[in-house]
This record gives sequence, C-alpha cells and structure tokens, in this order.
Amino acid sequence: MEHGENNITVIDEQGNEQLCEILFTFESEEFGKSYVLYYPIGADEDEDGEIDIHASSFIPGEESGELMPIESDEEWDLIEEMLETFLAEDEEE
Repeated sequence: MEHGENNITVIDEQGNEQLCEILFTFESEEFGKSYVLYYPIGADEDEDGEIDIHASSFIPGEESGELMPIESDEEWDLIEEMLETFLAEDEEE
C-alpha cells in the first residue's frame, strides 16, 4: 500500500495497481488494529447508485505499509457498524 493524503495504491495478487480513495480510517482497541475503508477511483456504480467499498487492517505510521485481510466475523461486524454510522452521519450533512 502506498498512499497520499486521501488516496492509496492497492496492489492485488497479480501485481496490478489500483488507485483508491480512502473513505475513512479508524482504530479498534478491542482488536488492537487500525482499519481503512476505501473504494477504487473511477469505480462504476451499480443499478442502485452504490459502489463496492473494501476494508482492510493496516499498521499506522508506515509510509508504504501492507494491507491485511479482515480475519474474523467479529471484525466484519465492527466494520459494518462503523460504516453504517459513517454513512448515516454523511447523510445528515
């Protein structure tokens, strides 16, 4: 993972680079990890006007860090809850 202010470059298993925009990041004391939610820049919306949002854990402070997969259903539940809260706050603005 390489990143700018609000963008990261994600490299997939085949070595392809994808420029993504960071939606938001957060830390979890429960899991002792930091998480980033992001989506590919220029991603096509589906028929409902939505785009796929990706989530990974990461180590903060590393200039060129590695995104790590989400390891448990409990982590996914936390991420989904944080995303729903973020989207609800965004709609209020």
